[in-house]
Amino acid sequence: MLALSVFGALKAQEWMNVHRHYDGESWLIPLRIDQFSQFDFTEDGERMRGYTQKKDSSELMVPFSVEYIDSLTFSSDLTDEEKGHNKYRVFTMNITTEDEAAIVEKETWVNCHISIDGKGEYSNYSGTGRIRGRGNSSWLYYKKKPYKLKLDTKSKLLGLEKAKNWNLLSNYRDVTDMMNVFAFETARWMGMPFTNHTRFVEVFLNGDYVGVYQLTEKVEIGCNRVNIDEEGGVLLSFDQDDGPALSPDATDNFWSEVYSLPLCVKEPEDLSQEQMDAIKADFAVLERAVKARDYAAVSELMDIPSFISILQLHEFLYNVEIDAPRSLYLYKDKGGKYTFGPVWDWDAAYDFDWINWTENHTYFANYKELIYGRDPVKATGANYQINKFFRDLFGDETFVAQYKQAWANVSDDIYSRNWQEILKYIAELDKGAYARDVARWPLKNPNWWESDYVVQDELEKMSTWLRKRKDYLDGVIAGYPDGGTSTVVITEPVVKVEDGKVYVTATMEAAGGYSQDYRIKIAKSEVEALLGGKPTALNPLDADGSTGRNTAAGVYGAWFDSWGNTADYYWGDVHVYIESNELYSWAYGCHPMNCRSGDVHTVAMQYQRGMKTVDVSVTFTIK
Repeated sequence: MLALSVFGALKAQEWMNVHRHYDGESWLIPLRIDQFSQFDFTEDGERMRGYTQKKDSSELMVPFSVEYIDSLTFSSDLTDEEKGHNKYRVFTMNITTEDEAAIVEKETWVNCHISIDGKGEYSNYSGTGRIRGRGNSSWLYYKKKPYKLKLDTKSKLLGLEKAKNWNLLSNYRDVTDMMNVFAFETARWMGMPFTNHTRFVEVFLNGDYVGVYQLTEKVEIGCNRVNIDEEGGVLLSFDQDDGPALSPDATDNFWSEVYSLPLCVKEPEDLSQEQMDAIKADFAVLERAVKARDYAAVSELMDIPSFISILQLHEFLYNVEIDAPRSLYLYKDKGGKYTFGPVWDWDAAYDFDWINWTENHTYFANYKELIYGRDPVKATGANYQINKFFRDLFGDETFVAQYKQAWANVSDDIYSRNWQEILKYIAELDKGAYARDVARWPLKNPNWWESDYVVQDELEKMSTWLRKRKDYLDGVIAGYPDGGTSTVVITEPVVKVEDGKVYVTATMEAAGGYSQDYRIKIAKSEVEALLGGKPTALNPLDADGSTGRNTAAGVYGAWFDSWGNTADYYWGDVHVYIESNELYSWAYGCHPMNCRSGDVHTVAMQYQRGMKTVDVSVTFTIK
């Protein structure tokens, strides 16, 4: 009788609101009536079941434990114009998967029903879709998992523009939950295009409270996302994980031609090799202009204000992932310029302590560490030797002047204004959501002698660190050299073949360290002519001509010591390296602490095919 009376009441109403309790709290789960074909109860009366009408006309069961249901009410949802629009509130999301299946993979989508309580600020949401895991280290190593949502129908969620694809960021490493938020708010205030928004939600997954999540847009091309031409535009990312080094079998990535950056073409998808080659060639035009420090040419090819903003945001927040690089987006509209953005993934910033990093939640130790150093061209005083694509323009007077002026324009407010925004989110989370999230995911310090992490303590550390870092960078940036001079000239490696052996002479800059400009390019036709076909192996050689160990990160290559022997990276005598995942195009560099101007090192590699070999002798001169 109860099932029939409920179903009868539903037909006259727009929404059915399920009021349930959990751990002493009351929660609302809104359900759109026109999306459900029927409601009933299990024979034992322990579960109420709703059957959703999915896009493909099949049904998905949404079960509720009667033990936790307090009451049912029926209502009509208010229009957006009648809402309060307090975006800082903490909203509620309920996700039920088909047959209550667990989400255990990033590759496999699971059907689900999603409902969101807008709490009188925004329209409620109820609909079907799919869910799967997302992220790299956050998915592999952390207990609190991030998720990707794909709705069956494009919809607005909590006032954010219509789309199908959404992300739920777990922020497990970030005790404050504010690191991505501060970066998003600051980037939008700085004028960076298509910056993501934040809505905090407390999530129930198959009835289990799984904590506080940051609901935000997926970075993708679309009218409500990265709004560029879907046919002629391109969305790229500099990303070690999605690039050719760690995803060598993918067909959507490449090493850039001049700076050997790992690039992934996010969209369009399913490009032909010819189209990929065209994108690579087009980006190389920009690279060559940057390398030449030709400001006029670069400004025609790249949106310099967005480049300056992304560099300043990385230094301000000390996001060291620019070193890899990872999660660094840029796009180019049809007929437009390369433009950096949207910003993404900032929980490795704020001076994160990488010791025990899979368990660690420790940040904010030192506000004086630098990514670019006090002289970005030479990386003097830098903690990282980031790729020179991001540093070479500091050798141009016009760029340096523009960079300094841009920082002066934002310096007074970049901390104070954006921290005031953060305080509004904190005030809402502090009404109970922080405590519930910590109870669900205790923040244990891996160092036994320290106490557990306390959210409010970490927020205070974050605020203090940001304020001090802003003041410190004022002096650092003002003191950058004015540019316009270059004391080191690096030429392309020279490759020649004599008497069945390949000889290479190359120069590199001691200050360039791990990130040098050129690649050694060996003539494929000449090597294969000497071998009688494609090589079956490429190995580093020790000084006596015997096969050495590959101690570099790539498939081919090694670190070499001062004697020309292959050496472990952690030995004190390592000097130069060759590293590649390709047979005929090799990256190279030097140890920034061991190499000095005037050093000369000769090392060797060897191609093999059966019993035949071709030795490659490489002589590096350090400038």
